[in-house]
Amino acid sequence: MPMERGPEVAGIPVTARNWQDPPVNRWAFWHVADVVPTYRVSRGHGPARDLPAASLTGRRSIDPLLIAVTRADGSAGTVADVLADTYTDAYVMLQDGELVAEWYGALGAPDRTHALMSVSKSVLGCVAAVLIDRGQLDADDEITSYVPELAVSGYAGATVRHVLDMRSGVAFTEEYANPKADIRRLDEWIGWRPDEPGGPGEPGGPDEPGGPGEPERRGLYGFLATLRAQAPHGGRFLYRSAESDVLGWVCERAAGQPMARLVSELIWAPMGAEHDAILLHDGLGVAVHDGGLCATARDVARFGQLLLDGGVVPDEAGSVRRVVPPAWLRQGWAVDSDLRTAFAASPAEPAFPGGWYRNQFWFRPGEAGDVLLCLGIHGQMVHVSRRTRTICVKFSSWPQAQNPVYLEDTLRAFDAVGGVFARSDQVGGVPGVPGLVSGLSRHGGPAAPSPPRASVI
Repeated sequence: MPMERGPEVAGIPVTARNWQDPPVNRWAFWHVADVVPTYRVSRGHGPARDLPAASLTGRRSIDPLLIAVTRADGSAGTVADVLADTYTDAYVMLQDGELVAEWYGALGAPDRTHALMSVSKSVLGCVAAVLIDRGQLDADDEITSYVPELAVSGYAGATVRHVLDMRSGVAFTEEYANPKADIRRLDEWIGWRPDEPGGPGEPGGPDEPGGPGEPERRGLYGFLATLRAQAPHGGRFLYRSAESDVLGWVCERAAGQPMARLVSELIWAPMGAEHDAILLHDGLGVAVHDGGLCATARDVARFGQLLLDGGVVPDEAGSVRRVVPPAWLRQGWAVDSDLRTAFAASPAEPAFPGGWYRNQFWFRPGEAGDVLLCLGIHGQMVHVSRRTRTICVKFSSWPQAQNPVYLEDTLRAFDAVGGVFARSDQVGGVPGVPGLVSGLSRHGGPAAPSPPRASVI
């Protein structure tokens, strides 16, 4: 199947090969379905969960853009500075389920989907949670009891729990700047970077099944079967997208349904999404479980609120409806010595000191208590603070897949937002400029100030 091709951006044709690269990624992240093959993830037919504007006192009197932040380099700044300097495409901020701030860049809008990248993993983890709760999936079962095709791979003997927490012993390098890394080899197999140099590991190379002359797309599931074991299962923590792809395959087999339908019926519709999402696939029909979801910022904020509220949402009768098992989320928040020991020994510890990874979520100690994070490359983030009851969603188009300074500055900014909003509730409001529930500029409504130093195409 040939690569799809979008329009030109800044004189550069947008293709499946370059859609994640600057300068075209800012446009492409808002137009993924124009470039790569996708499925629709239906929002269903029920009412959307309301996101009421914050009241005119307290939180609404605060301009979050003016909140002070001490940045990673020690310099003083504001939330506006951080958002401007980190290629922000959109943001949404909630507290106690109320909309306190919202903004979209010139290419975005409240009804437009944006690439979520690995934020998708956290949605996938919730799909697995529902299947486990229903008895269709057992976290202690071996992966090969659901997907026998992986018996020839390094995943033989690994359990569902191992991939949920990214603690299998399978070798997989997640180095985005290295064209020979396994994450780039995965891209080759699904046809996103078919002409990337890779030596022996590239498609059709001498150590790959099939040899020269194979078609460009050989599929995600075919790739997973090539991975080999490197360490005992259940020991180390090492962040690897292949773990999520295996988990998605397991969920599809356990439920007998494709992932687009599972996300729709188990998470997206029951949580009260306002818009359909889309889900990338590999051109052969297999969903890209590790990072293929695209959704609107408000719907991602609704997902964050679902997590904050322990997996339940308000229903039409004034009660609540359970979507994700509350025990699943309690399990994630409850760090133990085994999780911490494995995380502390991992490459992730310097970025999230004191943190842990569980059930396809990141956790870190924040300035105002522990924070749950859903993270994606190029700057996608859902920041969930239980103590401040704040949700912050950020869509971005960083030029690099990973940037530790941008990540740290964003975390500090969102920690500060939650802390100030929480204090305003306690003292009855903090003086400030008029609040902003904004960002509707594509439709003629008021807009927050444009981040002054964000890159634009």
